[in-house]
Amino acid sequence: MCVTCGCGNTDDATLEHVHADGTRHSHGHGHGHSLGFAAVPFRQHLRSRDLAPSVPGRDVQTIQLETQILGKNQLVAARNRHWLALKNILALNLVSSPGAGKTTLLERTLTDLKSEMRICVIEGDQATSNDAERIRATGVPAVQINTGTGCHLEADMLERALEVLKPASSSLLMIENVGNLVCPALFDLGEHAKVVIFSVTEGEDKPLKYPHMFAAAEVLLLSKTDLLPHIRFDVDRAVANALDVNPTLRVFRLSAFSGEGMPQWYDWLKSELHHAGCDVL
Repeated sequence: MCVTCGCGNTDDATLEHVHADGTRHSHGHGHGHSLGFAAVPFRQHLRSRDLAPSVPGRDVQTIQLETQILGKNQLVAARNRHWLALKNILALNLVSSPGAGKTTLLERTLTDLKSEMRICVIEGDQATSNDAERIRATGVPAVQINTGTGCHLEADMLERALEVLKPASSSLLMIENVGNLVCPALFDLGEHAKVVIFSVTEGEDKPLKYPHMFAAAEVLLLSKTDLLPHIRFDVDRAVANALDVNPTLRVFRLSAFSGEGMPQWYDWLKSELHHAGCDVL
């Protein structure tokens, strides 16, 4: 059981993909270990002792077991990062609460940019292939990972998904993580950066309640801004709270529905692609 959030064993995680002829295949996890342990955070300024929960009865043996599993994840994440760098692939890990608008934002981004760059997507959910099907409807290749009872993706899941997806060199890889602001903040997949989506339908204090997610991210997308005339939400306060947690965050205010702020998000993507050595078509 996960010492961070209490989720169960995820040995039943499966990876689903669709061939060009429309046939589907699913693969079991097959590694016989739980994903339920807090991993070393992505940003170096976050120390593991700052993140360790206080759990009565935890002993040295438990901590040693966690350390072994964390070490394995970090090794796989480093391997993923090296492979992605060799192929000049920019990998972004999209993280948020459930319902913050990750998939809708991704659909709009893919529709607008697929003619300018090579893009593929890895979708993470506990169940269903609904999001992957939405992504494929845009004409962009996607692989679905179902984590079962697990609340986050792990590095070895990404590694196996890459083997199936086979992203092209000099391309953009979008990883939509499971909707959760706890464990995905702590698990390094080997990505270039975490991008946190924070909806205006959530409370302004969300960054203060879930600081590790916002501290681990490089970019904050404040989504659903088209709803601001209809709700009570203090944008300046929300952004200030996020910057209190992580002063280096790049913040973009946008709406996938109206298109507001999307060009600035796209400009950042293209700049990062350029720095990663990726070609824009």
